[in-house]
Order: sequence, then C-alpha cells, then structure tokens
Amino acid sequence: MISGYEIANTFLLVYAGLFPIVNPIGGAPIFLGLTRHCTDTERNALALGVTFNSFFLLLGSLLVGSYVLEFFGITLPIVRVAGGLIVAATGWSLLQASDDFIDDRTEHKPKIPTDAFYPLTMPITVGPGSIAVAITLGSQRPREIPFTDLAVLGGAAIAGVVAIAATIYLCYRFAEGTVGALGESGTNVLVRLSAFILFCIGIAIIWSGYSALAHIAS
Repeated sequence: MISGYEIANTFLLVYAGLFPIVNPIGGAPIFLGLTRHCTDTERNALALGVTFNSFFLLLGSLLVGSYVLEFFGITLPIVRVAGGLIVAATGWSLLQASDDFIDDRTEHKPKIPTDAFYPLTMPITVGPGSIAVAITLGSQRPREIPFTDLAVLGGAAIAGVVAIAATIYLCYRFAEGTVGALGESGTNVLVRLSAFILFCIGIAIIWSGYSALAHIAS
C-alpha cells in the first residue's frame, strides 16, 4: 500500500526536479521580449498555448520518452547537442534583435502572432535539459509493484507536471506586469541579459552532450 509520504515525495521529486531546469521565472523576460509586438490578448493566448504545449511535452517525455529514444536509436547526449544548438541560436538571435520593438496596437494592419510552440515552448521553456530530466525521472519508476500502486504514483507524477505547467502560465501570463516596473529601458536590459544567459545555457548543453559522446567514443 502506497503511503502519503511516498505520494508527496513523488510529486515533489517531479516538481523540484523540473523547476530549476524549466526556470519559468527566468524565461518570463525572454517570453516578453519575443512577444513585444503582440497585443495583450495575443500574448495571453500565447501564454496559455505555451502552458499546454509544455505540459504535454513534459508529460510525454516523462511517460514514454525513454521508449521513443530507444526505438529510434537516439541517445540523450545527441538530444542535448541538437537542442543546445537551437537554444544557443535562439539566444544569439535575441541578442542581435533591435531595441525598437514595434507595438501592433499602434498599427492598423494585422500581424500574425508568434507561434506558441517554436521557439516559445521548444526550446525556450522546455528545452533538451528539461526533456532529459523528464525522461530520467520517468525511467526511475518502480517496476515490481502492483498496478494500482503504480497508478497512484503515476498520478502524483502527473500532478507534479501540472504544477510546473501552472507555474509557467502564471509567470508568462503576468510577465509584462512583473517587468513593467523596470520601464522600457530596464526591460530591454533584462531581456538582453536573459538572452545572454540563454545563449550560455545552450553552449553548456552542447558541451555536456559532446562530453558524453566523447566519453562513449573513448
């Protein structure tokens, strides 16, 4: 019989394991910088879209990620290298972006909103590091327990993913209000700094994957 401690431990393991690498607080300025041309309605819709995309991406990685990688013969180091390249490229492009953001609310012609999946969900919010952590957590599920107990623990793990998704929504939904106190100049500085950190994270992910591949090759 699964105890309440084990259920709470599973929930906290998933949430605490994913929160630092997903880092929705640090991703909020990036989200705001990439959606500065959107209206409030469009930005709110994008925040909700990113939330749902992140939830299903993390849930899929948690439940079936290890089986999918094994089926295609893809290792986690390769995922890190490929994803790190995308993360670094996104950070670099945001670093090179102009400070003069265009506000669509002052224009008469409509503008197509930024896609909610790329790059806002993948790799800004849920990158290769988050996927790797979710796959690792999913691979650690117990094997020799009754199905009912496994279902209870699975529900606790899913609740942890739901909590991460809710945190993402809150941080992104109120990103403009959170950083609005900084003013336009302060926001631009914060966006640039966050973009530089994102670029560094991408390089670190690439190096981590390369090091693992080099170790396997040797």
